[in-house]
Amino acid sequence: MSGNGGSGTGAGSAAPSGKRPNELLTSWFARSGWSKGELARQVNRRARGLGANHISTDTSRVRRWLDGENPREPIPGILSELFSERFGVVVSVEDLGLRASRPVPSATGVDLPWTGPQTVALLSEFSRSDLMLARRGFLGSSLALSAGPGLIEPMQRWLVPSPPAPAEPDPAPASRSRGRLSGPELELLESTAVMFRRWDAQCGGGLRRKAVVGQLHEVTDLLQEPHSGTTRAKLFKVAAELAELAGWMSYDVGLQPTAQKYFVLALHAAKEAGDRPLGSYILSSMSRQMIHLGRPDDALELIHLAQYGSRDCAGPRTQAMLYAMEARAYANMGRPGRCKRAVRMAEDTFADADDAFEPEPDWIRFFSEAELHGENSHSFRDLAYVAGRSPAYASLAEPLMRRAVDLFSRDEEHQRSYALNLIGMATVHLLRREPEESAALATEALRIAKKVRSERVTTRIRKTVDTAARDFGDLGEVVDLTERLAVELPETAEAV
Repeated sequence: MSGNGGSGTGAGSAAPSGKRPNELLTSWFARSGWSKGELARQVNRRARGLGANHISTDTSRVRRWLDGENPREPIPGILSELFSERFGVVVSVEDLGLRASRPVPSATGVDLPWTGPQTVALLSEFSRSDLMLARRGFLGSSLALSAGPGLIEPMQRWLVPSPPAPAEPDPAPASRSRGRLSGPELELLESTAVMFRRWDAQCGGGLRRKAVVGQLHEVTDLLQEPHSGTTRAKLFKVAAELAELAGWMSYDVGLQPTAQKYFVLALHAAKEAGDRPLGSYILSSMSRQMIHLGRPDDALELIHLAQYGSRDCAGPRTQAMLYAMEARAYANMGRPGRCKRAVRMAEDTFADADDAFEPEPDWIRFFSEAELHGENSHSFRDLAYVAGRSPAYASLAEPLMRRAVDLFSRDEEHQRSYALNLIGMATVHLLRREPEESAALATEALRIAKKVRSERVTTRIRKTVDTAARDFGDLGEVVDLTERLAVELPETAEAV
């Protein structure tokens, strides 16, 4: 099949006569070390993950892009994500010398109005578009990631007090049946976020993402009806939790621009709900995404914003989680002193958590002792890589990671976290030049990965196995693992 794809649907637009070579794309491509065939295969795999099964790129199509042809959606966004992941920095569509389709103004960017009615309208529009585009196979393709001041400065407005909202009159008798929610109905809505979080932790973001987006859209419909101030605040809180979870699931399956948009809208909804601890949690999710994208400076700014905004109202478990994420950011910035201090603060603060005495929200329930040890061990592991594969930092990571793996092995609910920490432990053993132990852990992670729908898990397994094959390719255990990975988790099996 040609690079145009099936049913006459092309993967690239017709180039104008007299086109010029795309020097920007050529530069990024040359530095990536990829061959044209390798890039084509990655584009096809990512497109299948988005449901765009009509895309079938080949080497001749990649050559035409380098020669100046502009590909059609969703390929510019796919290329942006692939190069961003390759280089560990945000590489926008414009950085690649490509033109994205003109987006809907209200569905792009992160600098949005901080008002209740516009937050509801944007949530409704974006969730509806997500559901519609997902069915057509172009999920999030017109979005671009924001980073640096373009991301941080709008988020700082989270702390600016909102003007008092005008008091809403009690719904008129004729509209009571339409606009008044009962207490049990509100509780049922709140329980849906709890249920979806359980599913996400156990099965990964790829299994229930559309259901979460659909439920979010239903809640935004309710927010467009008249409600008392208390009911409206609770609905905004539900919307914030669902939008954060939609963002988290999108992040987990590799839809980075879509994830960022949901996180931003979730923060707006949390502000309308007057829930600063929830807002700090959303900012921590944004911070984690920035670390994943190689932007630890942005991650640190977001975490400090979360800490400042919730210092007097968030419980110890939430504060411990924020310190752990601060440590991750410092580790990836190569600042060991600040990293170690944040790790100690996370441990000390977590020791004060007592759910029996002071219950905390369900959204922070995931941050268990296992998660604490896992995050802190990953900080030391990241420091080891930044410091040139330092065995000293790897030794600091090893006992914490071992404890996290042991605790997660008894937790049937958080299978994705178990797999991620098994992979983390495997990388620590590679740093310590212990390939047999690494291969055994990666094999167990592979078993779990087949049960969860998580692009993060599969990508990290492949990277770990690739590293093992590069450094210890002659070892029997590594050869066996590489062959098993190709059979049991083939790249063509990925799907959202």
